[in-house]
Amino acid sequence: MPHCEEELIIEAGKAEGTYWRDLWRYRELFYFLAWRDILVRYKQTVIGVAWSVIRPLLTMVVFTVVFGKLAQLPSGRVPYPILVFAAMLPWQFFSSALTDSANSLVANGSMLSKVYFPRMVVPASAIIVSAVDFLVSFVILGLLMGVYRFVPDWRILALPLFFALACLASFGCGLWLAALSVKYRDFRLVLPFIVQFGLYVSPVGFSSDIIPGHWRLLYSINPMVGVIDGFRWALLGGEASLYLPGTLVSLLIAVLLFLCGVRYFRSTERVLADVI
Repeated sequence: MPHCEEELIIEAGKAEGTYWRDLWRYRELFYFLAWRDILVRYKQTVIGVAWSVIRPLLTMVVFTVVFGKLAQLPSGRVPYPILVFAAMLPWQFFSSALTDSANSLVANGSMLSKVYFPRMVVPASAIIVSAVDFLVSFVILGLLMGVYRFVPDWRILALPLFFALACLASFGCGLWLAALSVKYRDFRLVLPFIVQFGLYVSPVGFSSDIIPGHWRLLYSINPMVGVIDGFRWALLGGEASLYLPGTLVSLLIAVLLFLCGVRYFRSTERVLADVI
């Protein structure tokens, strides 16, 4: 039986013409990097994957006390812990995916400088680890809803659409920061501040309904506003409203961030191995 071996030929300019096809050809590397990152994420930790639950859970408790009990911000008929945790899920995913993808190129610098492959595989695989944490935390939300006897309705079917929007926003921003971090290591120091700042300007600890109407559209320039509002609308049923113009603005910004991120990453990809 004849044995057919696939031959890889590297030619000048060939990578440009076959880049997107190469992304598919290197899917096994994508799976490998994602699986490796999942295995090492909580390696040598005492409580392992439980860290993916503890962080959003503790943040939920703090926000519930500060915004729900002390500030007495309204939550409608929704228990405040559920209101906060429904927003913590996409925010935790976004912040983790953004941080991991932004640092992914520098962390894999030795591999990048030795062999050719589409560099976009590296930040893309980093997002899978955050998706695993998201799924684990989603189980906790289910338990929380069970405790408060809160049952979602048909709107929960729209949840994958808003999760896809979160992926788009985090990957777009991650591509920007991954490429910039290789050239300017300052971005690795600035990134924690960006994530912390984003947490407070996003409607995680409060409902975006408290934003005055004339500021609502401008507030939606933050793509996570549309994502978080969408998650609450899908999970909390009729107890949470969806500001459609703001959601469309967030969608537009997320798409622009993704397209511009891909374009900038591709423009710098050729020299990444030289400067890393």
